[in-house]
Amino acid sequence: MNTNLHRTDLIYPELSYKIVGVLFDVFNELGYQYQEKYYQRAMSQAFKNLEIPFEEQVSSSIEFKGNFIGRYIYDFLIDNKIIIEIKRGDRFSVSDIRQLLAYLKREGLALGILARFSSKGLKFKRIINLKNS
Repeated sequence: MNTNLHRTDLIYPELSYKIVGVLFDVFNELGYQYQEKYYQRAMSQAFKNLEIPFEEQVSSSIEFKGNFIGRYIYDFLIDNKIIIEIKRGDRFSVSDIRQLLAYLKREGLALGILARFSSKGLKFKRIINLKNS
């Protein structure tokens, strides 16, 4: 019987566990009724309290043949390793998953966490950019 409870196949397992802990702490404290910006503010405070390095509302330029054509803005970049996108509602959409995967590809990162604050509880998905994992 394997007594080791830590998975070895996860990307950034310790940091991921801390992030998921923050997500649950925020949901347990605030519940479901708030707009995304309030969950984001609470998460920001929790990351500061835990001394987890992060950037918030990160802007990334999109270029085509050297010309600026747009900008991505994602909710959090944790320790220059993991992108977090937060949403409200009961279901993950394919467009939410594709959006986070596009962010990961753009930044050359391996892991993103899509968090959904739902009337049925906190839900999250780990999104992996296979080209960088």
